[in-house]
Amino acid sequence: MASVRRLTAILAADVAAYSRLMGTDEEGTHERLKAHLQELVNPKIKEHRGRIVKNAGDGLLAEFASVVDAVRCAAEVQRGMIDREPEVPEERRIRFRIGVNLGDVIAEAGDIFGDGVNVAARLEALANPGGICVSRVVRDQVRDKLDYTFEDLGEQQVKNIARPVRVYRIPLAETARTNAPLPLPEKPSLAVLPFQNMTGDAEQDYFVDGIVEEITTAISRLPWLFVIARNSSFTYKGRAVDVKKVARELGVRYVLEGSVRKAGNRVRIAGQLIDTASGAHIWADRFDGALDDIFELQDEVASHVAGAIEPKLRQFEIERATRKPTESLDAYDLYLRALAEFRRWTIDGWRDTITLLRSALALDPSYAPAAGLFAWCRILQKTNNAATDQEIGEGGGFARKAIDFGNEDPDALWMGGWGLLMLAGERAAGLSAMERAVALNPNCAYAWNFLGWSYAYYNEAAPATEALLHAMRLSPFDPQSWMFAGGFAHARFAAGRYEEAIEFADRALHAQPRATAVLSVRIAACGNLDRLEQGRECVKRLQETDMWSRVVAFRKVAEKMLSPEVLAIYLEGLRKAGLPEE
Repeated sequence: MASVRRLTAILAADVAAYSRLMGTDEEGTHERLKAHLQELVNPKIKEHRGRIVKNAGDGLLAEFASVVDAVRCAAEVQRGMIDREPEVPEERRIRFRIGVNLGDVIAEAGDIFGDGVNVAARLEALANPGGICVSRVVRDQVRDKLDYTFEDLGEQQVKNIARPVRVYRIPLAETARTNAPLPLPEKPSLAVLPFQNMTGDAEQDYFVDGIVEEITTAISRLPWLFVIARNSSFTYKGRAVDVKKVARELGVRYVLEGSVRKAGNRVRIAGQLIDTASGAHIWADRFDGALDDIFELQDEVASHVAGAIEPKLRQFEIERATRKPTESLDAYDLYLRALAEFRRWTIDGWRDTITLLRSALALDPSYAPAAGLFAWCRILQKTNNAATDQEIGEGGGFARKAIDFGNEDPDALWMGGWGLLMLAGERAAGLSAMERAVALNPNCAYAWNFLGWSYAYYNEAAPATEALLHAMRLSPFDPQSWMFAGGFAHARFAAGRYEEAIEFADRALHAQPRATAVLSVRIAACGNLDRLEQGRECVKRLQETDMWSRVVAFRKVAEKMLSPEVLAIYLEGLRKAGLPEE
């Protein structure tokens, strides 16, 4: 038979560490390899319309008329090998290395020869055990036809080939993802993708990667969030990605991506949080800093990103849950709906919140954040003179449950701690829980916020201010940022800085006019400054709310919440501003 030339796709495969495996167990290795070939490899080649050219004991050579078929076959063989030999120790398992090339070959007497074959063999030698390497021409032919990823390994000088060969690796993890999307976890799920290094300096890769690792670690502290591990997210490094494709492959609802630019000794780090279902940008921000202390900068950016995206992500989840059909609600969705009602900041809203929380806790009695939010509702009902002594006691009980069941949950801890302090007057236990919350998650803005309120209530203005500044720094655009301003009003009042207390109270009341705890501090500050007309206007507003409208009522509400010296200053200011005694 005369030799002929033809263009063909060549698949070369061999067994990694075959000599070592045969030396350890010759007969067993031979039988297992024979089974893999007969049960998986040969049928896959036939299924994809390929032809086995030769089988040389530890390897084989096959050709395909279609390069798409060749690559698909290689991927399915490697994917199939993952699940085989589960009983065999890792170091003794048979793993193939596969190379695929498209080239001109000489066909003769049932065999094929030429550079096309040699390149395929060299590609196979470059592949990791269980991996696949392909040439540039293969990548170019299939990249728009197969939903695989290709990792560029650069130009490689290979044996007996004069010109360098551009090599691409198909990561095994990627080929395993391409069949069906991973199901979404019950929790909101997020992947932090490698940031783009746009500094123009490849040596800054370690700094860029460090930023991403710090952010991933910081966000992973949020117990209500499912965060993909760094090693999986970093398989996307150096590649342009489609966030919807990433979402399918990793099984996540949200993706955080970003970039790092450099100008002289200054760097700009940009980040954006994306809802992969709609492609909507939930949050975006940028950070400027100096490279003088890059590790401090990494920590600062990570802390800021984690603190900033938490309320944005939570709000997005609340909106998602409120759109969900009622028949598909579980404890988590009920909790999110309760948060939506809670944020109406009305007595009716808190009543509806408690109804939803009872349903959530009936499904999961140990759901610590739901118990914590229940306690917070009772706090607000108490401070608005809308809770009985029995209901206040019930709230204290739920505060303890939040701490007991949520000992590792920062949200449950700070809400439970705030509940103990405000409902039961147990300051030491309440502060301990809130301090544990910020130790577990230093990026929890609300934990820092209410720690600041707690310090202010007990005449500790300096630590109150420090905690509140930290909260504001973590979440400068928080939808509930009026709470930070309200906390500052109390901290300034405790320090005797009544002008500033009024200023911060005005900021808070502009955003949330129904914040009676803030309105009360404004009244007291006006009274202590002898601004009696302003004080009387605020007293009128307070009485219109039909909350507590007498000094005696305020004392009953506040005596377990405030230190005696702070309470005395409050009462004096309220009386001066015109709040009736009884």
